Amino acid sequence: MTQGTKVALAGICLVSIGLGIALASSREPAPAAPLAANPALSVSLISPELREIPLDLTANGSIAAWQEAVIGAEVGDLRLNAVNVQIGEAVKKGQVLATFADESVLTDVAQSRAMLAEAEANLAEAKVNAARASKISPVGALSAQQVDQYLTIEKTARAKVQVAKAQLDAQLLRLKYTKVVAGDDGIISSRTATLGAVTARGQELFRLIRQNRLEWRAEVTAAEMTQLRPGVAVTVEVPNVGSIEGTVRFLAPTLDEQSRNGLVYVDLPHAVQSGLRAGMFARGEFHLGSSGGLTVPQDALSLRDGFSYVFRLAEQSGDRGRVNQVKVQLGRRSGGTLEVLSGLSPEDRLVAGGASFLADGDSVRVVAP
Repeated sequence: MTQGTKVALAGICLVSIGLGIALASSREPAPAAPLAANPALSVSLISPELREIPLDLTANGSIAAWQEAVIGAEVGDLRLNAVNVQIGEAVKKGQVLATFADESVLTDVAQSRAMLAEAEANLAEAKVNAARASKISPVGALSAQQVDQYLTIEKTARAKVQVAKAQLDAQLLRLKYTKVVAGDDGIISSRTATLGAVTARGQELFRLIRQNRLEWRAEVTAAEMTQLRPGVAVTVEVPNVGSIEGTVRFLAPTLDEQSRNGLVYVDLPHAVQSGLRAGMFARGEFHLGSSGGLTVPQDALSLRDGFSYVFRLAEQSGDRGRVNQVKVQLGRRSGGTLEVLSGLSPEDRLVAGGASFLADGDSVRVVAP
């Protein structure tokens, strides 16, 4: 082995020893950075709480009339000579809402009465003739054919009396219909009746909200509808008006083919007294009970880049500590607290407030709450 070779081998050994020392030193853990003498913030600590959280289902919809009755003209070609109610007025069942001019109807009634009287007189005469023919028939004064004619005349006269009575009843019914009456208690929601107008039979004159009863029609998805049932309690709120309690009356049997949503009908017993009106937009919550969950106060959360974070105490020495930023997934809200679905455990100690002023790894001063 030459002198140059020996020198080269010695150099290689020295390099290997140096690399080994460097690798050994790199495996040793780096000393933790000391807690800052001047912390970024003075904070109090809390722990997540396990508590019962309401199970509420939120939906939107409109206030509508429970049932709206259409009141129309039941006689035609008559002039309205009085309209007694306006939109918004409360009415009682049987109350007269409008009247038609009845002169022509009264004339028809009188004519029908006269026709009935004439028919009854003819019947009386026919009955006398038929009875006389029946008495003298056995002695041969009249033929059997003549007797049958008298009996037939009596039957015809009797039928004419029935026709005249029917005609009189029809005219009396027309006379009755010259007064337009409410079919139920309620509130007049629409009025198309105009004083002096000549209307056609069946033409709409008024609309009536029956019993002044309103309901909320909520639109929910198919999945949400499976969670609901009649009798579920509901809180309905109309912006800038107020809120009212109600109950689910029934669920629509079909869904809309376009939106795939269905309607839920909610009774609102005191809607009118609370200032609600048909057509108002409302937001409601269906109360489905409650279940346990891990919660934190809203003040402990920080929203950054569209995600929610909390700051968890990683280490503590005396009144000094270091916090780490933890991303959390949120669930239901209950008052000022929110459910945490992932990212925390009940043993964690969190910064109670001021999270928006902290960064990951900041030193803090821990104070009593």
